[in-house]
Amino acid sequence: MNISILINGKSESFEVNSRTYLLELLRSAGYFGAKFGGCSKGECGACTVLLDGRPINSCQVLAIELNGHSIETIESQGEKPEKGWSKNLGFSIIQQAFLESGAVQCGYCTPAMILAVKALLEKNPDPTDAEIRDSLSGILCRCTGYLKPVETVRMVVDRLKHKNTFNQTDELNNQINEATNFEDLPDSNLSPSNNNIDTFTLTKPLVIKQTSTKQEHDWATVGKSEEKVDGAKLVQGKPAFTSDFEIRGLLHAKVLRSPFAHALIKKIDVTKAKALPGVSAVLTWEDIPRIVYSTAGQSDPIPGPLDSFSLDKKVRHVGDKVAFVAAETVEIATKALELIDVEYEPLDIILDPAEAMKQGAVVIHDEPEYVNFADSNPTINLASEIRIDIGDVDKGFEEADFIFEEDYAVPKVQQAHIEPHAAITYWDEDDRLVIRTSTQVPFHVRRMLAPVLNLPVKKIRVIKPRIGGGFGGKQEVLMEDVPAHLTIATGRPVSYVYTRQEEFTAARSRHPMTIHMKTGVKKDGTITANEMYALSDTGAYGCHALTVTGNTGHKAMAIYVGDGKYRKNPNIRFYADIVYTNTPPAGAFRGYGVPQGTWAVERHMELIAGKLNIDPIEFRLKNAIRPGELHPFSTAWSEGREPKPEIIHTVGIEECVTQAKAVMGWDQKYGNIQWQAIPGKPHLRKGIGMSLAMHGTAIPYLDMGGASIKLNDDGSFNLLIGATDLGTGSDTILAQMAAEVLGTSIKEIIVYSSDTDFTPFDKGAYASSTTYISGGAVTRAAQKAAEMIKRRAAMMLAAKDNASVESYQLSDIKLRDSAANYIDGRVISLQDIALHSLHQQDQEQIMAVDSFVSKSSPPPFAAQFAEITLDIETGNLIVDKLVMAVDAGIIVNPATASGQIEGGMTQALGYAVCEEMTYQSDGTPVKTDLISYHIFRSDEMPEMKVLFVETFEPTHPFGVKALAEIPMDAVAPAVGNAILNASGAHVNQIPATPKRIWEAMQKR
Repeated sequence: MNISILINGKSESFEVNSRTYLLELLRSAGYFGAKFGGCSKGECGACTVLLDGRPINSCQVLAIELNGHSIETIESQGEKPEKGWSKNLGFSIIQQAFLESGAVQCGYCTPAMILAVKALLEKNPDPTDAEIRDSLSGILCRCTGYLKPVETVRMVVDRLKHKNTFNQTDELNNQINEATNFEDLPDSNLSPSNNNIDTFTLTKPLVIKQTSTKQEHDWATVGKSEEKVDGAKLVQGKPAFTSDFEIRGLLHAKVLRSPFAHALIKKIDVTKAKALPGVSAVLTWEDIPRIVYSTAGQSDPIPGPLDSFSLDKKVRHVGDKVAFVAAETVEIATKALELIDVEYEPLDIILDPAEAMKQGAVVIHDEPEYVNFADSNPTINLASEIRIDIGDVDKGFEEADFIFEEDYAVPKVQQAHIEPHAAITYWDEDDRLVIRTSTQVPFHVRRMLAPVLNLPVKKIRVIKPRIGGGFGGKQEVLMEDVPAHLTIATGRPVSYVYTRQEEFTAARSRHPMTIHMKTGVKKDGTITANEMYALSDTGAYGCHALTVTGNTGHKAMAIYVGDGKYRKNPNIRFYADIVYTNTPPAGAFRGYGVPQGTWAVERHMELIAGKLNIDPIEFRLKNAIRPGELHPFSTAWSEGREPKPEIIHTVGIEECVTQAKAVMGWDQKYGNIQWQAIPGKPHLRKGIGMSLAMHGTAIPYLDMGGASIKLNDDGSFNLLIGATDLGTGSDTILAQMAAEVLGTSIKEIIVYSSDTDFTPFDKGAYASSTTYISGGAVTRAAQKAAEMIKRRAAMMLAAKDNASVESYQLSDIKLRDSAANYIDGRVISLQDIALHSLHQQDQEQIMAVDSFVSKSSPPPFAAQFAEITLDIETGNLIVDKLVMAVDAGIIVNPATASGQIEGGMTQALGYAVCEEMTYQSDGTPVKTDLISYHIFRSDEMPEMKVLFVETFEPTHPFGVKALAEIPMDAVAPAVGNAILNASGAHVNQIPATPKRIWEAMQKR
């Protein structure tokens, strides 16, 4: 039928059928600000638009119901005020606020949030915090932790109050829709912070200067909260993400997935599917090359077994790939899947990792093409094993006064990035295969898919657009092979976008583990020996099996070395078996094995401190590693390279504890029975807990990043980086480093990342390495370009002075304020230098390329505190407050850095109390959407506070260390320790559900 809808004030007519949803209609009409989250029930909210002023999920509303109605999308809210000679009103006040406050991370849910805020303020100009959080509760965000979006709304309300717009609703609506530069508004009455953060937020992270290791610098850009360089496109909902890309003749891919956890494909008949009108190709394992590979997006050689095929004659988990279809529409492709006839021979299944290596267990990988790595052994379902002994562990146990042993367990959990996996493939005009994909590892995608597709690397180009969250789940060459094979088969462009169900059944997850701890301790609390055994479940394939579990011991155990003679020669043992089961594969997830180990180690430290009646913080700090000491694992284990001794230069952990204790009020609360009691509610108890964490920064001798910088005619620069921004703000912080070296503004740095044809190589966004590794490359390239600029400035000065160039010392020329400043006060603008070098004399392109690889992995440190309220009758738990103090070296951009910590703590909180992937006895997943698998909403969040203790890491030009992953590590044990404090119950398995807490209380 024909319908007419008022979209953003303009009447538009459409011909639709009864099955067309509004989201599909809007996107087909070019309104890409409404995003597809892969969900079927509207649970993510990324597709939010306003229907007659009310927020709705456009994926749940049929277009035929909207004839005569009004729709507002993000495209109505404003755009950049100047586009050449065309002028417009610019950003709305809400868009501008999201830009300034640091509320934009990946940006995938940002348009939905902006529209929800607009609807709220039109209805309620002065909302409470609870009302703000309620208005955002229908929009899930996996990046921000919701703190900055909520603060952004407060900012908007405060700014509008100064405009006196609350008296007239129409005036308020105009303010919201019109462009408003915050500089034109009076200052807010909310007090600014004292940490040089120049964005406006209410609870800005406190940056504490640790002068013992901090080198003072007069930096103009580094250390400041600059707006994100990609923020403008994200608050406008521009078509910046993979599935926003349009191309003529696009086909849509779907994958037939196995209903069995383990089975042979005896016969497959695709005749009926191929005959369906609109179907262009159907592929099975018989149609494509049988090339074994690993899907783990890691450097060559991949440190794991080769055990995967694009399509195989055997399936190993429910959701495994059986056949590929390409059709004119998603609906036709879905129908074609129903027409494929498959005859399966079910096999025995293994769901319990403890059963996997037992004699007589079914072999999951019996394919002859399997390629072992290190100690993998598929005949006993062993994907990898680890055996690390440091010092003399047995002697350490002999010297102990007490030995404590306990078991701990952690679950399988999902990354749940709001943008699902998405890729589009097509042949370009030179018959090269272009893969446009939401990936953390574009260069690995190119290298690893080349043999799978029977194409040379030079015939593949991988383009990474904006990414709507990754968290390790997109450090996988997971699904790009599907559209690529179909493009080869059809010659046409093919799009493949995961559904949310596929994310849960066919993507990657965190490795579930059971961990046994054994620790020897002296009466005074000195650790004499520490031992961990981890049984890790890699699922059906061994991607990341070795390296994830290696980090479980490598980083979680290294923080405690003992004291006295044990400090110099610690005794540490870490053994692990990583086994196959018939569940969806585990892989990379933010934290990369360390949250599992930290849960066990920190819960165990709390147990020991309690048994010895020693203050838990004093016990930890007594045994914690200190500056100048050898990383205990550095001579025993490394990811993919031979281990080499590594000294830890900066350790800010004591200061982290001091500051977080003060903010948390630890001394006033810990051990205070009066504080724990809640008057009139004897069934409730307050609890407080803490834990420490140590992570890593990149993989030494392995991770490498490259960068190139080019000076343009107007004095601006092109910065090309292979690094991948997942919403972390890495494009921005790398631009800040370049701007600092080149003496210019971040607005003069045009950042492009990442395209395997044009940008230098970078190993990808993982291992907490971008700021450190890619930042090192950017700094080096910028330093080279700066030297060229100074030489050109000297040439220009010499010409004016009729002197020789050699008479000018480059050290007398400083780059600042977008100019070369000579010691005598003369100034030459970068634009003049650019024009001189490109057009006027001895022409040359001022351009530099460099790369960076580190010999060390300087660890960040953190102190995590948690405050809870516990119902001691039911086990019901509410986390009231989280405080995290972090030593991540120099903080380049406090706004983006604090956003990373807030978002990480939120993900970690889900790990602690509610997130868990479970399976029925036949291997069928129980949770396959974001309703049954619950991630935190904005109205469920505790109070959060971030503190930064700055140290200057000497192995990096700007003194930085990693920070993106460490917030994942310590929240769960801090909550577990708070439960112990409130109830006396040890909960050794997460998530700490009411049932598990209640059962633990019964065992006290």
